[in-house]
Amino acid sequence: MKKTIILYNPKAVFFDMPLALIALGTQVCEDYNVVIIDARIESDVDEILKEYIDQALLVGVTSLTGAPLKDAISFSKKVKDLRPELTVLWGGWHTSLFPKQILEEIKEVDITVQGQGEVAFKELVQHIENKNELEGITGIVFRKDGELVSTKPRPMMDINDLPRFNYDLIDVEKYFTAKGNRQFDFISSIGCFFRCTFCADPFVFGRKFSGLSPERIFEDLKYFHEKYQFDDLNFQDETFFTYPKKIVELANLLKQNGRKFSWAATMRADHGNRMSLEDFQTCKDGGLRRLLIGVESGSQEMMDWLKKDIKIEHVLKCAQRCKELDLAVIFPFIVGFPNETDESVEKSKGMIQQLSLMSPRFETPVFYFKPYPGTQITNDVVKSGEYKLPNSLEDWSEFDYIGSKGPWVSDEKFVFFERFKFYLRLARKRNNLLILPFSMLARWRVKKLLFKTPIEMKISEKILPQKNLS
Repeated sequence: MKKTIILYNPKAVFFDMPLALIALGTQVCEDYNVVIIDARIESDVDEILKEYIDQALLVGVTSLTGAPLKDAISFSKKVKDLRPELTVLWGGWHTSLFPKQILEEIKEVDITVQGQGEVAFKELVQHIENKNELEGITGIVFRKDGELVSTKPRPMMDINDLPRFNYDLIDVEKYFTAKGNRQFDFISSIGCFFRCTFCADPFVFGRKFSGLSPERIFEDLKYFHEKYQFDDLNFQDETFFTYPKKIVELANLLKQNGRKFSWAATMRADHGNRMSLEDFQTCKDGGLRRLLIGVESGSQEMMDWLKKDIKIEHVLKCAQRCKELDLAVIFPFIVGFPNETDESVEKSKGMIQQLSLMSPRFETPVFYFKPYPGTQITNDVVKSGEYKLPNSLEDWSEFDYIGSKGPWVSDEKFVFFERFKFYLRLARKRNNLLILPFSMLARWRVKKLLFKTPIEMKISEKILPQKNLS
């Protein structure tokens, strides 16, 4: 009988397929019985754990900063209560940023894995089953004789050398149901070449990037579509259009194959700036329905400070092309950076206003900057004494990255942008005749930036309270 490997995804409020755990499970599923337990999907995690734990060789847990940490800790303790000798290892974003702190504070965790983890995980499984020493495995931290041992960082590998994901490790239909549509999740690259100071990618992946070839992506998607019959695809890449010509080539392959599904992806504005209108058209013909183009600020000075390495003109050029082709775009903004000037905030307001009024298919969500670990800005404000990071995992589990204002956002600024965000959303809702008059009023408010006496907002909050995200 095959031994079992249990992989756990903690509770959260979104339903993307657990691609990281699928990637790990794919590495070992031929030789082991891999069980992925996703607390976002499964109604009785404890029963599933009890069913498989007696045959388990090890348990892997993914970690994400914020509320999911609390559930990850709780699950790890349940595992050790049932089988104290069973190896528990953690990976994921938070673990890559704090590999030692987890082992120092959570005695139930035995090993942490940093960065790209597929091959490290496979090696760990083999070493644990054979009771071999762990020093030769790169990219991990573990306990030995009461001390923490850190091995050398693991270099990024070419993901074209990794096998095709085995989505049979999850119940794909459950995710379609949770999402409310037959949307499939896929990742075709890892890492990022760029140096944005508000992002942890440069720290975790060392500004390295590896992407699948257009032919490999096409063959994988063709296989998965025949098997799972999805209607829409969400590329989970950080920077999907890193090599625009390759993506246009992929779009051509999808178009020639009859374009059986639509897709959404991320795009840097400088990448889009290098593409012609014909390239955008080819992507649309190949199924592109929506882009996510991070703007962050309407101030070029602030963009340069953030080391975005894009120009305002790039954003507007991409927006104009997407408007011409009736493509949907999400343009995220961030306000409340340390020492951000009022002039910078005013320019962001103007840019948000301009983009939102260009097309009813453009969204301009606004977030508040919070010092996320591993970013250059965070390192700077901590070093200067301007900000103190949470001291413990318990504190990090209370860290709310999305749902509240940051330390450099005044109450007045917070109130303005919460109202701005509400009317931006309302202005886009034009399909319902009952809501249309309120949508037109909201559009007028956005044009004038007049949000005093927000009666519509007060009514909406009582009828449809907003869901908190973390």
